[in-house]
Amino acid sequence: MTEADLIAACQRGEPRAQRLLYERLAGLMLTVCRRYLKRREDAEEALLLGFAQMFRALPTYRGEGSFEGWVRRIMVNRALMELRRKEPLTLSFDDFAQPENLATAPATADTQLQADDLLALLAELPPGYRTVFNLYALEGYGHQEIAELLGISEGTSKSQLSKARALLQRRVGQAAAVAY
Repeated sequence: MTEADLIAACQRGEPRAQRLLYERLAGLMLTVCRRYLKRREDAEEALLLGFAQMFRALPTYRGEGSFEGWVRRIMVNRALMELRRKEPLTLSFDDFAQPENLATAPATADTQLQADDLLALLAELPPGYRTVFNLYALEGYGHQEIAELLGISEGTSKSQLSKARALLQRRVGQAAAVAY
């Protein structure tokens, strides 16, 4: 069944098609939700609520652009809603203003870190840093969009991204040193 056929069947409310669409996208969308929510249970809740929202909104999908991108946007927004509810978004400057918390060397690609290790490092970031980093670096949002989504200024978005990158570089360096 093609994606267009599957979407049309879901728009008609066919349960088999809805289950198939869920099975095709659930793994990828759970990964999206996990980027924002530390606890797997919270990410799974966001995923289920996101799919319910997606199925309700499916009649409005016009077929313009990538369907996966449309679903991803719904999941990101749902994960952000859950993040606000479960883990208040704090945009702190004090915690990482100390010199020992800033990156001391440029990041290199020759580390032996695996994807799971990187996701774990992301999960350790403070919620504000993690959210801005995910939206910018992984989802491709611009600073203006991030500012609107999170209710912050564009400058704060840029600052949070810079601090998240510095902290991640430092932690990647530490993890790589332990791996060697």
